[in-house]
Amino acid sequence: MPVQLNECPVEVVFTMLSGRWKIPIYRYLYNNNKPVRYSGLLRHLPSISKKILTEQLRELERDGIIERKSYPETRPRVEYMMTSSGRSMIVFLDKMSEWGEEHILSNKT
Repeated sequence: MPVQLNECPVEVVFTMLSGRWKIPIYRYLYNNNKPVRYSGLLRHLPSISKKILTEQLRELERDGIIERKSYPETRPRVEYMMTSSGRSMIVFLDKMSEWGEEHILSNKT
């Protein structure tokens, strides 16, 4: 019987983090440790388009990694912040980073 997508927990995680900009968005929100406005993300990631940023943020929100809060003001304001579930991902992302560094260094020799 063929394996269905999302039956494997590793596939679920990789699907949640797939996309060129999700890790940079994640790291920026994680390191800020406070709500970040949409415009702040655009300034931090100058080569991302508004369309892609919006798509990536929606996917991260859908997957419970980030939280979006909108304020009904004259000039609408939207802020993003990490959820507790999203914050808990840093442990394995740091481990993946360590492994990646070791792998890169071992392949240079």
